[in-house]
Amino acid sequence: MEAYRTQNHFLNSEIHQVTKIWRKVAEREKALLMKCAYLQAKNCQVESKYLTGLRRLQEAMGNEAHESSELLRELIQEALQWEASETSVDGVELSPISEYDEYGFLTVPSYEVEDLQLLAKIQALEVCSHHLLAHEAVERPLRERWAALGELTPSVELKQLLRAGVSREHRPRVWRWLIRLRVQHLQTPGRYQELLGRSQACRHPAARQIELDLNRTFPNNKHFTCPTSSFPDKLRRVLLAFSWQNPSIGYCQGLNRLAAIALLVLDEEESAFWCLVAIVETIMPPDYYSKTLIASQVDQRVLQDLLLEKLPKLMAHLGQHRVDLSFITFNWFLVVFADSLISSILLQVWDAFLYEGTKVVFRYALAIFKYNEEEILRLRDSLEIYQYLRFFTKTICNSRKLMVIAFHDMNPFPMKQLRQLRAAYRERLEAELRELEQFKAQYLETRASMAPVLPEGCTSEDEGEGEEEA
Repeated sequence: MEAYRTQNHFLNSEIHQVTKIWRKVAEREKALLMKCAYLQAKNCQVESKYLTGLRRLQEAMGNEAHESSELLRELIQEALQWEASETSVDGVELSPISEYDEYGFLTVPSYEVEDLQLLAKIQALEVCSHHLLAHEAVERPLRERWAALGELTPSVELKQLLRAGVSREHRPRVWRWLIRLRVQHLQTPGRYQELLGRSQACRHPAARQIELDLNRTFPNNKHFTCPTSSFPDKLRRVLLAFSWQNPSIGYCQGLNRLAAIALLVLDEEESAFWCLVAIVETIMPPDYYSKTLIASQVDQRVLQDLLLEKLPKLMAHLGQHRVDLSFITFNWFLVVFADSLISSILLQVWDAFLYEGTKVVFRYALAIFKYNEEEILRLRDSLEIYQYLRFFTKTICNSRKLMVIAFHDMNPFPMKQLRQLRAAYRERLEAELRELEQFKAQYLETRASMAPVLPEGCTSEDEGEGEEEA
């Protein structure tokens, strides 16, 4: 027995020593991986600055013939074609910029114009750099907080966590809970299957438009462009079911993108259907997706007021160049930024939006302009401003910075003010629409009361037909 005890003590001691060595090796490996990620991020930043320098040289030289123009073109082409090596260094795997992100969106947007291709590459490098630097400092602690949260209940802590963003592995569970909070009074067992059966038995008037829009849904996402993907069929069923769920709307362009985002996160189509119902019927104001889009128009006027209040210098600059922001921002609100932000930031916006509602959309719309304010103020003509506004949201890569602007720098932001502005502009817009209807009725009445007068030498269609028959 004594020999067994001695042997057991020896083995336990050896196991303890091996465990200590293993922990040290694991800690060293973690430190090396963090250092590798940091160096990779810095490399991305250096490359991004190099490409930005090339872009500014290109802008400065314009289309003028110059002895350096050919060299600049060669450098740009080389930069656009270069990809980070996927080989390992000292056994440590690097993280090159992949073609698609984790939700299937292209990481480097596909632009036909060479100048925008260069901008897209710069954007991808900035996003990669930010992700690498933020991974250990921000994302890992956030994942740990979500893992430790347990059962979800409405609270201030949950609101702050949602604003910071939900980690990918927890997002489907969290979204299902948020959606259930919104639609539990509308849900009945078998409702989705019943609506699907109705769409198969009878063709809805909106079916043709839905079919047309399926092919236009996220052409930059592999899940909606790959011929073998199941996502387009799922999306079709969700939209057809919704057209029967809400006959007053049926279908409105933009609903396809809302449903598509829900599908990408939740994967399961019935959950995506209820997410769409939650947004259209419980979060957005009534008539947001009606034929007149009246509530959407109201929000554009409210946004103008808020921009004048929060960003007066920027608005004065845009007003000087007669820039109408609604051409850009109308779609932001209609699809909750689905076409505008990179997916990691977009889904962080949706995390808060599904819990707090439309106030989040206003906060982020203001934050986007604040984030890019200095760059916009440097632009000196309306054409240049409109060109920049077409893609500037895709250049935003620091989600934490944008979130801080939205929820701190834009304060105070009372909901009472938002309600009052919406009510005032709704009343004004409805009066304008009634006036337009009166003008239309008067015009039709006047036209009907006037006998048609034919110019001399002309015959009516009826007379022409009579002569042909004779």
